[in-house]
Amino acid sequence: MPEKKSQVIYSKEGELVPLFFLKKLEIHKQSSKMLSMNEKRLSFGLGNAKLGKRVAVFSLPSGHACLFAKLCKASADRVTGKVSDGPHSQFRCFATVPETLFKIVRESRWHNWELLKAARTMKNMVALITCSIPSSATHIRFNASGDFFSQNYFDAWLEVAKNDPSRIYYGYSKALPFWVKRLDKIPSNFHLVASMGGTHDYLIEKYNLRNARVVFSEGEAKLLGLPIDHTDEHVWNYPGNFCVLIHGTQPKGSDAGKAWYKIFKFGRGGYKSDYFAHYEKNKSVFSPMVHRFSSFLRAA
Repeated sequence: MPEKKSQVIYSKEGELVPLFFLKKLEIHKQSSKMLSMNEKRLSFGLGNAKLGKRVAVFSLPSGHACLFAKLCKASADRVTGKVSDGPHSQFRCFATVPETLFKIVRESRWHNWELLKAARTMKNMVALITCSIPSSATHIRFNASGDFFSQNYFDAWLEVAKNDPSRIYYGYSKALPFWVKRLDKIPSNFHLVASMGGTHDYLIEKYNLRNARVVFSEGEAKLLGLPIDHTDEHVWNYPGNFCVLIHGTQPKGSDAGKAWYKIFKFGRGGYKSDYFAHYEKNKSVFSPMVHRFSSFLRAA
């Protein structure tokens, strides 16, 4: 299958950068309103690349709010957006890429983290999260970027879900020490999957935690005898362990980079071209982002 040159461009170092990061960039209505009109509320995105607009997506700064990340550790500088990979990184967290490219994404995620840290207590966090959730959402994807950064923050999400049984709350986490302290307090509508590749993976086997791992190909998942989740639904609608295909721009020359290139060119990846579908076009911020993207390509 010949590659369509119009679908991708390359950074200076040859990293594959899909054009949909520009073509599908949209600034989310409620995120923009939260930051400009009500800075005391958290910013949620409505809809994601996999489940549509019934999902409210919540994010924190990638890497910075990931205390237990290891193999996927990466973070973007809050000011410049420059990405840094962790010392044990084997692949780059997909959630870092939009932070690297777009200032508005960094601002939204840091806004959320600062409000939560300022709240301090579990009770205050519960109130903050509850009043910020979009009323139209039926599913809440917590920590699409970032992770549980304290026991109070973990407990706050449990309490929010417990008080809101009509919605499904779901996500991945490497913050296993917080989870195993509350194994008997998980609400039935709170669906959590242990993300392998963290600093405390031994807790997965010890406590028989449902888990998911990143694989570099469909063949790798087949050898493991595990299904691949392409839609996010395995997190909340599948009882067993599963895999997720690597997705997002990876460092040039790395095994992860080569795998992502093959998936993007020939196969079915993780988050496809609708990754930014929960953003709405906004001309006032789009032009600076295009400039930021060009700078990224020159600096890479």
